[in-house]
Amino acid sequence: MGSLEMHPYRGFFSVFTALGEGKDGFIRCPLEALNWSERKYLILEEILTHRPDIVCLQEVDHYYDTFQPIMASLGYHGSFLAKPWSPCLDVEQNNGPDGCALFYRSSRFSLQTTLHLQLSAMMLPTNQVAIVQILNCQLTSQQLCVAVTHLKARSGWDKVRSAQGANLLQSLRSITSRSRGGNVRLSGTNPLVVCGDFNAEPSEDVYRRFRSSPLGLDSAYKLLSADRQTEPPYTIWKICPTGESCSTLDYIWYTQDSLSVDCLLDIPTEEQIIPDRLPSFHYPSDHLSLLCDISFKEAP
Repeated sequence: MGSLEMHPYRGFFSVFTALGEGKDGFIRCPLEALNWSERKYLILEEILTHRPDIVCLQEVDHYYDTFQPIMASLGYHGSFLAKPWSPCLDVEQNNGPDGCALFYRSSRFSLQTTLHLQLSAMMLPTNQVAIVQILNCQLTSQQLCVAVTHLKARSGWDKVRSAQGANLLQSLRSITSRSRGGNVRLSGTNPLVVCGDFNAEPSEDVYRRFRSSPLGLDSAYKLLSADRQTEPPYTIWKICPTGESCSTLDYIWYTQDSLSVDCLLDIPTEEQIIPDRLPSFHYPSDHLSLLCDISFKEAP
């Protein structure tokens, strides 16, 4: 496995963006690298370099003034869902609330259904959201369910993340088994891809929930390891006032019975990330982008 090559089934691209200046406290990141006027070009450059069919974004607070018009001009259709109580609104001269965004290339997919979810935990609504779409593949006529989410951050909130994950999984089970056009029930093996910032390392309960779900999900980036069972050593690496943080928090989940991961974008090495870590003038976020080519296992 390694860097992407051209493939008839272009994959799923996740860009993980940081909150605005002065909010995350990146003490060794140049302030100029946090300016949106600089960062947006790096994010868009990544998307343009790989031209994925599906783009999943989290912590997006420039949907309407940047991503939606630019992605539309590139042939993508988008959907955005803001957090109910976005911390971006506490930033002076903010650009509005942040949230999740999901784009698909309209030449490759057509839209059947979009659902906007506010995730709950212990039967209470939370500030985290998810977008779920049922797409029809223009080439094969097969259906694909795609979801993007961003779970609760901070240490000590693992039970909330676990409950949010359970709520999302329950919703996905219901969505992927709904009737097609009100008549034909979808197969239990209906392909599913879930992208997101889970804010949870593989040792957390929410990871185990997804790994053992009846939906038959597996984590794509395990395939980069020698044993194909180990997550990357990090998807986030930053230096904040509380210290250095290097961990794996981001995932692309897929239904292993009906989808096949063909190749993945490599995780940058420590030497490539440079001593001051992320974000930087080379990487627009403290989270690294995840990207993979996925194909349907069976012909329609």
